[in-house]
Amino acid sequence: MSLINDLVNLSLSDHTDKIIAEYIWVGGSGVDIRSKARTLSGPVNDPSKLPKWNYDGSSTGQAPGQDSEVILYPQAIFKDPFRRGNNILVMCDCYTPAGEPIPTNKRYNAANIFNHPDVAAEEPWFGIEQEYTLLQKDVNWPVGWPLGGYPGPQGPYYCSVGANKCFRRDVVDAHYKACLYAGINISGINGEVMPGQWEFQVGPAVGISAGDQLWIARYILERITELAGVVLSFDPKPIQGDWNGAGAHTNYSTLKTGGQLQTWTHMLLLP
Repeated sequence: MSLINDLVNLSLSDHTDKIIAEYIWVGGSGVDIRSKARTLSGPVNDPSKLPKWNYDGSSTGQAPGQDSEVILYPQAIFKDPFRRGNNILVMCDCYTPAGEPIPTNKRYNAANIFNHPDVAAEEPWFGIEQEYTLLQKDVNWPVGWPLGGYPGPQGPYYCSVGANKCFRRDVVDAHYKACLYAGINISGINGEVMPGQWEFQVGPAVGISAGDQLWIARYILERITELAGVVLSFDPKPIQGDWNGAGAHTNYSTLKTGGQLQTWTHMLLLP
């Protein structure tokens, strides 16, 4: 096991000019995240310098079996907190071989709107408060909850400290630091009202960058929970009954309506 860990953490930068680029995209459900890696000559800092790639869309619910090729267009680059060095995470969107956006490519229309000169002049800022729940892997029950049972009533868990109220802070803090390493403008984290539920905030970010950063932050969190052996859920109501749900509250401002950056960031950080 130690040899595997050594190899996983092996730095390539001192031994080769090759890099690993993890191409990431949104799957057919609109909420699932897919990725695959390729070797490239590096370093690369501009997504327009990256090659397009392809995948089997029939395996992700994004193309029929008889015409399954989908093309990945690189759109944004982030540093890879898992492989580190010059290795990168690449946010992509998806097109047919003829260059048409596939139906699940919601980024295409969004980018067209944000790139319109009238919209760009407004500098639309977004801050997104992403809530999520961590579940025990084999039973899909929130971490910190007794198997088949329920914890004490909500109240002591929000922004809590202590082993009897705050569960899997290690996962949350690892995600926080990994996002900062990647170059995501993550503003903060906090424990939420339901035990086992957390929140992170992305932004302020301008235009389409807000969406790219949020998806990469979700990808990083999914990878960390994979390593930690817990299940990540963005289900808006993971537990029925009088238990808080999970959402993604979105703060919005423009150059004309917004205040100073410090004031706006302060508002975003209010849990």
